[in-house]
Amino acid sequence: MKVNAPAPPDDTPAPARPPAAPAASPESRQAETNARVAGATAILAAGNILSRALGLMRETVMTYFFGATAAVDAYQVAVIIPKAIYDLLIGGHINGAIVPVLSEIVTLKGRTELWRVVSLLLSLAAVALALLVLLLQVFALPLVQLTAGGADAATLALAAELLRLTAPALVFMGLFAVLSGTLYALKKFTLPALAGLVFNGCIVAFTMLFAPPLRPTLAPGFTLEPLAPLVLWRDPQGVTAVAAGWLVGALAQMLLQLPALRGSHLRFSLHWRHPAFRSIALLYAPVMFSLVMDTLIIRPFSYNLASQTGSGSIAYMNWATTLIQFPQGLVATAISVAILPTLAGQAALVSAEHRRAFKDTLGLGLRLATTLIVPATAGLFLLANPIIALLFEHGAFTVADTNITALALRLYLVGLPFAAIDLLLVYAFYARKDTLTPALVGILSLAVYMVVAVALLPHYGLFSLMIADSLKHIVHALVAAVLLRQRLQGFARQRLIVTALKALAAAAGMMAAGMLLLPLLTALIGTQGLLREALLVLAAGGVCVVVFVALALWLRIEEFTWALRLVRGRLLR
Repeated sequence: MKVNAPAPPDDTPAPARPPAAPAASPESRQAETNARVAGATAILAAGNILSRALGLMRETVMTYFFGATAAVDAYQVAVIIPKAIYDLLIGGHINGAIVPVLSEIVTLKGRTELWRVVSLLLSLAAVALALLVLLLQVFALPLVQLTAGGADAATLALAAELLRLTAPALVFMGLFAVLSGTLYALKKFTLPALAGLVFNGCIVAFTMLFAPPLRPTLAPGFTLEPLAPLVLWRDPQGVTAVAAGWLVGALAQMLLQLPALRGSHLRFSLHWRHPAFRSIALLYAPVMFSLVMDTLIIRPFSYNLASQTGSGSIAYMNWATTLIQFPQGLVATAISVAILPTLAGQAALVSAEHRRAFKDTLGLGLRLATTLIVPATAGLFLLANPIIALLFEHGAFTVADTNITALALRLYLVGLPFAAIDLLLVYAFYARKDTLTPALVGILSLAVYMVVAVALLPHYGLFSLMIADSLKHIVHALVAAVLLRQRLQGFARQRLIVTALKALAAAAGMMAAGMLLLPLLTALIGTQGLLREALLVLAAGGVCVVVFVALALWLRIEEFTWALRLVRGRLLR
């Protein structure tokens, strides 16, 4: 019988496998995260720059046509009511409840589940806000009386008419909020960043096209009278054209988000028992309470106090607020919105590495915000008068209006660095799905605001509101920082104090140089009017920027040099 011998061993070497790529270290992953956050911040900051620039143009156009008049006060009341309702019901919860929940769904469950939740949110927002619009149409006059009780009867009547025009914007604003929150959760920032540009552009366009004072000066023999029926104004000043632009702008910014959602599966749904909706509702409740305090008590309280200090006071307050929102949007809002989806994703994963990554990402945001907001505050404080004169001192806006607005702005600026840092701290709480703590701290700070404003009103009039606002931000930021540090068991040596001291030193040197330079430039230029203010702002502002950059490099502010390298790399790419 033949037996098969065993086969000799095969000495042929197996094909070599390519070596596995080494796992990325936590440091390299954090560096990639920092780069993504910085890129998103740059997109949002650019969008904010364009939006704020058009916002300033919007205010400039309004001051040219209407000045600090009762018509402007009526318009401000007519837009603050729907905006307050929007902030209360939806806008104030995008970053507190919607983005963290949607970010967690994208991280853990994928996009199919995301579209189900977004469909529900869009449907509920559309139905609820449509009902509210009907109520605003019916109760317009009582609402404006509640908001600006110190105004005269004619101003209140005009405000009620304007409110009926702006009310439908609520629906468009609500849908825009949900759509932009969805894009943030998907880490798509470009179209949401451009929304403010489109919104303000519509207001500027409608004002310049349809405001009656402009029509006779467009060109000899040319008139826009045939187009007048397109805007149903009833006031001779033409401020209704501005309100119409506000409505169209709300629609346009909503439609702008749709191209980025191509391929999504959205449908009408009122399945409010969905678990994600319950999660949002739980996060929503504490924020809702603090927003009720802010929108239904603090804002009417502020407008009532302002209306008691003289005609145009509400306008002064809003112009100063518009200017302070420029650095706030450019720095604090851009960084906070860019960082929130990343923080929420890191908080959803509970490993020690992700807890450390959460602190590192937050630390980057805090250091970067401090490095940028401190010089922005100092520069705006120094150049408040020439900037306001350049932007607003035309037509009906006088030198006295410039001085009042500049003082209001400087008092607001005291609290700006604290407000910028505070926004990041609040978003860190939101990313951890803790909306109760910021809400409780907010109630404390609002109480401080009301007490200080009332106590100082007899002595400082309108300016008591600005002083109280700065104290409110200081209290909120300090308390939030202490509580968050306890929750995180420290910030893991993020060099926050060192960075703040270096930024303050560089800003102080910049401000000293500007204070020495301004009188010399004023005497040298000598020209009165728009040219003088433009030269002052450009020359003094340019020198201040050069001085701060030089001092920041000399002091080795790491976040500043890192940001410069990142910008240079993107420009050379």
